[in-house]
Amino acid sequence: MIDFTAIDYLKEGNETQRRAYEVLTRYRIFEKLKSYSPVLAGTIPIGIDVEGSDLDIICQVDLTCEEDFLDELMFKKIVPQDVEVAVKSMVVNGEKSIVVNFMLDGFPVEIFGQDIPPVQQNAYRHMLAEYSILKEKGDGFKQEIIQLKRQGIKTEPAFGLLLGLEDPYEDLLK
Repeated sequence: MIDFTAIDYLKEGNETQRRAYEVLTRYRIFEKLKSYSPVLAGTIPIGIDVEGSDLDIICQVDLTCEEDFLDELMFKKIVPQDVEVAVKSMVVNGEKSIVVNFMLDGFPVEIFGQDIPPVQQNAYRHMLAEYSILKEKGDGFKQEIIQLKRQGIKTEPAFGLLLGLEDPYEDLLK
């Protein structure tokens, strides 16, 4: 199985994965976020991305110090100064969360923080489940997922449709 906690696997991946690796390393994003245990999650790592898919970087962030985290993103130039940034605070799955969105060399980037280790966050757990299902079901299934995503269906609901899941967000975690 691929070690998704490091981004080296992207070097040997498809064109989008190789480009993602190049952008993430050129800007030293993971190096600069190291104290937050960053992990790339979502569709790009498992090769089911479509045009406009973002680089989902999940982190462990102490949200009692949300402003410190945002200051550090700007201070360490994780977000380039000439880039428009959107920041949202919200509750996701009962956990206080922060979402920072911006564009970086043609990639939409989303940095998602919760005070939970990234490998325990649902985004990572969903990705692992989806990766296992893709390996089991093969390329035809993968292409069906990609086609559904191109039609605007989000990833978990696409898996839910093809697998007959009642609540794909919860059922994929089982």
